[in-house]
Parts: sequence; C-alpha cells; structure tokens
Amino acid sequence: MVETKTGRRERKKAQTRQALADAAVRLFTERGFDNVGVREVAEAADVSLSTLFKHFPSKEALVFDLDADVENALVAAVRDRAPGQSVLHALRDHMVRTRTAVPTDDPTFVLVESTPALRDYARRMWLRHEKTLTATLADATGLAPDAPAITGLARFTLEAPSIARASEDPPRTMRDLFALLEGGWATTSLAREENRLGQEG
Repeated sequence: MVETKTGRRERKKAQTRQALADAAVRLFTERGFDNVGVREVAEAADVSLSTLFKHFPSKEALVFDLDADVENALVAAVRDRAPGQSVLHALRDHMVRTRTAVPTDDPTFVLVESTPALRDYARRMWLRHEKTLTATLADATGLAPDAPAITGLARFTLEAPSIARASEDPPRTMRDLFALLEGGWATTSLAREENRLGQEG
C-alpha cells in the first residue's frame, strides 16, 4: 500500500511539473517570454505560485524541464560505454546523437533562440554540467578531477555543440572536432595546408 501511494504521489508530481512546463512554453510562445509572469503560468496550470516554485526555481527554468535528464545522459554515456570504448569516443558518439540536431520547427527551440535571456540561461545551464562530467571522467579514467586532460575534455565536450550546430553539417563537424582533440592539430587538413603554404613560401 505504501509503494502504491508513493507511486501515485510521484506520478502526480510529474504531471504537475509537465503541466507547468507545457503552460509556460505555450504562454511564452504566444505572448513573449518577457510579457508573461510566473503567476500567470501557475494559474494556467491550475496550481498555486508556491507549487510552481517547488518544481522550478526560476522563470527561465520553466522552459528547461529536462536539465536533470540531460546531465544523467552525459554521465551514462561515460559510465555505460561499451567495453573497450574510450571515454573520448563515448562522448563523441553521445554528442553526435543528442546535440547536433537543429529542431528549427520545435516551439521550445524557437522560443529560446528568439529570447536573449533564455539563450543566456541555456548556455549557463549547459555549462553547469561541467563539474559532474569532470567527476565522471576522473572516476572512469583514474585521473585526478583537476588533471588538465580531464578538465580539458569536459570543457571541450560541453563547448563543442555550439560550434557544431552553427555549421552546415553538425554531425560531421562534431566528429571533426573530436578527431582534432584525439589526433592533434598536426593531423588536420588545415595544418597540412599550412605546412604546404610554408614550403611554397
């Protein structure tokens, strides 16, 4: 009986959270992020303002309901990688699979891209995952969390999507970025061209 009550309570919390997120995106899309207050979102979802803040710490957070899931997926990509697969390749494959799509017709994507406050929040939120990813990489490799190889890989992984998505072929660009990290500058076509021009000069 206890488990049933607990399960029902968790489902109700999830439903409330989803209702708030859906109401927020709908209202923000219709009227603009800056023109809608959190009280209006709460009323649209038929909950109190205090309930809204139990689920979302800020107005911006209403738009990013999957933050915890995103971080958990990053951790899982490293911890649950295939036997023999390097952490670098595991992160590359995860980034290509999850961070290179550009859903230009998705209402949330359009809302974020058209709202400076949400774009800034999205970037800060994404980079907050660095601490968790660093700890996960350290645990997976046996290196210290403050080792340059660990902190560098974590930072690089989180910065790469913004570069890839701005290109004409995001998946290919993401793979090229990780190849650059893996092989070093000397293996890139840019370096070979640089060397050719140097020899001709």
